[in-house]
Amino acid sequence: MRFEPFVLDGEHQRVPVSIEPMTQEDAESTDSPPTWQTSWTSEYLADDRFEKYAAKAGNELIALGAYEILEHSLVVHIAYMEAQPGSNPTMDGGRPKYAGIGRLMIAYGIKLSIDNGFAGDVVLEAKTGELARHYERDFGAVRLPMFASSAPRYLIADEAAKRIFFTYLA
Repeated sequence: MRFEPFVLDGEHQRVPVSIEPMTQEDAESTDSPPTWQTSWTSEYLADDRFEKYAAKAGNELIALGAYEILEHSLVVHIAYMEAQPGSNPTMDGGRPKYAGIGRLMIAYGIKLSIDNGFAGDVVLEAKTGELARHYERDFGAVRLPMFASSAPRYLIADEAAKRIFFTYLA
């Protein structure tokens, strides 16, 4: 079985996606119109502890993700992920060009967890209450105790991670 990433277009048809390490050009494109919600050239996202990946449909950059491999915790931390402006729920006016980008970027974190010898477990923070409900309802995320972060922290593991990951296996 192979990991075959995809998103859905406006007609709910699968669009194949490639996921590769993020380039400087990818990061800089987030500062050009239409600008992304976050500048991926920021000091925070430039941190070397993050592995950064770009998801593309053909040559079109549709998402970026920053992942932190936490070997001592046996988990991958999805530090940040963002969809292009035309598919970002906070920017697309309710009419996304592509659907399923968040699920795909979580699945890629699960893949990184598996590839690093972990159990497919990922953790991430919900930046809003709406995202927290979305993670719980749609991804089976379990809320974790809060530590240094002020944002609610979630774990996606076991059957929930398996369901997400298997969506992309062919």
